Amino acid sequence: MSGFPILSLMLLVPLVGAVACLFAEAKAARWIALAATLVDLALGILLWANYDVGGAQWQFTERLPLFAGFNYALGIDGIALLLIVLSVFLMPICIGASWIGITKRVGEYMAAFLLMETLMIGVFAAQDLYLFYIFFEAGLIPMYLIIGIWGGDNRIYAAYKFFLYTLLGSVLMLIAMLWMVHEAGTTDIPTLMNYDFPVQAQTWLFLAFFASFAVKMPMWPVHTWLPDAHVQAPTAGSVILAGVLLKMGGYGFIRFSLPMFPEASAHFAWLVFGLSMVAVVVTSLIALVQHDMKKLIAYSSVAHMAIVTVGLFAFNVQGIEGGMMVMLGHGLVSGALFLCVGVIYDRLHTREIARYGGLAINMPKYALFFMLFTMASVGLPGTSNFVGEFLSLVGIYQVSTWVTFVCTTGIILGAAYMLYLYARVVFGEQKHADAAAMPDLDTREWLMLAPLAAAVLWMGVYPESFLAPMRKDVAALDARIARAKPEGDSMLKIGEPKASAAHEEHAEGAH
Repeated sequence: MSGFPILSLMLLVPLVGAVACLFAEAKAARWIALAATLVDLALGILLWANYDVGGAQWQFTERLPLFAGFNYALGIDGIALLLIVLSVFLMPICIGASWIGITKRVGEYMAAFLLMETLMIGVFAAQDLYLFYIFFEAGLIPMYLIIGIWGGDNRIYAAYKFFLYTLLGSVLMLIAMLWMVHEAGTTDIPTLMNYDFPVQAQTWLFLAFFASFAVKMPMWPVHTWLPDAHVQAPTAGSVILAGVLLKMGGYGFIRFSLPMFPEASAHFAWLVFGLSMVAVVVTSLIALVQHDMKKLIAYSSVAHMAIVTVGLFAFNVQGIEGGMMVMLGHGLVSGALFLCVGVIYDRLHTREIARYGGLAINMPKYALFFMLFTMASVGLPGTSNFVGEFLSLVGIYQVSTWVTFVCTTGIILGAAYMLYLYARVVFGEQKHADAAAMPDLDTREWLMLAPLAAAVLWMGVYPESFLAPMRKDVAALDARIARAKPEGDSMLKIGEPKASAAHEEHAEGAH
């Protein structure tokens, strides 16, 4: 595969498909979009199959200098590979979810989704700082249109809120990027990841990037745009928003905040832990009292992303690997849960939990899928989320027992609100005749939910296939940030002599 521009091809296919959709009739646009996303999925599988695990850090690199200070530079490591594969895996499912429900301006809708796919892959593959920024910010536009045009009754408010929140943080990030390029003399991301910025400057740079990534994650208290966006977005919009767009914040922390500003990241770790602990508990309690299914799942996303942030800022291999695994697992599970809501919303056109009940009687296949995804969201062993949550908590336990304790209560609360949701929708008596008359899953819905169910189980039973590609990159990141590692309150006594010996050696070397 050397010399074959597979990443450029993965960007080009949905882009060409998007242009074709704009000029096509509704039926043709659906088929073009499905074909384009399936081609990209095939390319994504090819990318994974040809990725050399344990080989060079940056693979499939492409570089084309465009003008002074700006390069078209693409390349991936194991972390980017997994997020790209997640993106191309969810995209055909989103097109399938929109097959019947979207009837107005179908061509533009499909074009918006294909443009979104191009930009998402671009974010994870970009190796030039400005190119990353363009992809990162442009992703706002199609999502804004998807919510604002094809969303629910209150869609304009939700779209504006989504746009303004995410744009505000990003302006600060752009200013920080301009300073970094001026200081380091390069826009090359791999070079900048190993560049030592002055410690005083790191504080401001970290805060500028944090403003953007914290909103994207979304971290408490800048999470309020997410429930509104999810409730108003069409089903496929919610799937891609929860599945991939939220992961861009986590990817930003892994790619920029930690390796480029390690001292500042360590300095502000307490802030991240504090916000994450509040998020895990508060949003879980809010989720417990929701009447709207989508809102409940949206709040659960905030709580899950808080587990990611504590894992990433644990400054150890387990925490970072755990954070990545939660991101991948949550991408599959929350996307699947939004699809499950979409399935019954298409039949009854309401998301009110109280309008359902006893669906296990007339929709047994649906109830089975919904149960699997509910259990995966709770973190049942053998499903995707368990591995990531376990690793994240093991990582954070090495730093703080208290943070671990609070985050674990969030996981217990997570079990409470997800099982409570499942019990009210699927079990109990059938109070409403229209809900009792709903037909079970059709072929299209089977084709959407079955691949997700398989992926959730595969990730839970054999996580090594997901951990292996990123192991070397996580180890490199850990080595880079080790010098700034904050002191923990729960270091095992056995490890202390070894740690202090290494510390004395380091001190002698400094003298």
